[in-house]
Amino acid sequence: MSDATLETAFTKLVGVRHPLVQTGMGWVAGPRLVSASANAGALGILASATMSLDRLRSAVREVKSRTDEPFGVNLRADAGDARDRVRLIIDEGVRVASFALAPSRDLIAELKDAGVVVIPSIGARRHAEKVAAWGADAVIVQGGEGGGHTGDVATTVLLPQVVDAVDIPVIGAGGFHDGRGLVAALAYGAAGVAMGTRFLLTSDSTVPDTVKARYLAATVKDVTVTTAVDGLPHRMLRTDLVDSLERAGRTRALVQAVRRAAGFRKLSGLSWPQMVRDGLVMKHGKELSWSQVLLAANTPMLLKASMVEGRTDLGVMASGQVAGVIEDLPSCEELVARVMSEARHVLGTLPTPG
Repeated sequence: MSDATLETAFTKLVGVRHPLVQTGMGWVAGPRLVSASANAGALGILASATMSLDRLRSAVREVKSRTDEPFGVNLRADAGDARDRVRLIIDEGVRVASFALAPSRDLIAELKDAGVVVIPSIGARRHAEKVAAWGADAVIVQGGEGGGHTGDVATTVLLPQVVDAVDIPVIGAGGFHDGRGLVAALAYGAAGVAMGTRFLLTSDSTVPDTVKARYLAATVKDVTVTTAVDGLPHRMLRTDLVDSLERAGRTRALVQAVRRAAGFRKLSGLSWPQMVRDGLVMKHGKELSWSQVLLAANTPMLLKASMVEGRTDLGVMASGQVAGVIEDLPSCEELVARVMSEARHVLGTLPTPG
């Protein structure tokens, strides 16, 4: 290890300077944040699920105009136009394809044949084993502390379990925000860490300042997991809106979901038939009612209200538990430098055998 870098299997695979990932957060991980993360030496990942195909192409080109460093694009593997988005990534020369759900064997093969690094995000050992067998180059493992849709197994249990199960680089996510966490993940056998909430709370993030202030004011106890938004466990800040959604009857929630789903259709560029097909995919293998499927289409609009429009009274704020211990808004460059400096300090103070 030099004074400036910490080389791991992940940094060698992707070509970044530091074993850090800025995750693909909807409405948050746009060109400004992604390029700032990349220029700081981390892997910035552009969130595409809330973008139309044309908007995604423009966003990718904007990132390329802001940085010469590697970056990635996060995709929904179950989206009706997933193959079109894969082709766009290949055509635009994007280095990494990140997936929120396990991509098919065919999609992985198509990307790898074009030289794109494939890194799915998973929340269970069996999912990591599956995508590794299908040819994924690495996996991001999110424990229950992570923001957004999450599981119930803590990172400290899930991460070493996955490291022992697969022979590809593993990136830990959920609960990381500083250099001590990076060293802990490396000790478990990970090749780096991914951070969402920590990168959201930077000066390079386009999230409105009033919303960032709500995150900074939160304590650990103010971050909750609820199924009221879309029927699936979702970690976010507890607000009056979350409380009202939890109290709302099914009929009222469904009416609201239909209205917001129509709004998301316009933003995403998807047709109603495509959204229905996506809904069928979501239902497959899950105990979801059609009400819950519509509520899932509702989620992007609730996130947009807060993350873009600053309306915390009308929107939800996905959040990892680490929001309760974050107290400042550094630039991405300052954040990455701080994390790496802390990691080097911790590594330097560890006792040596003998």
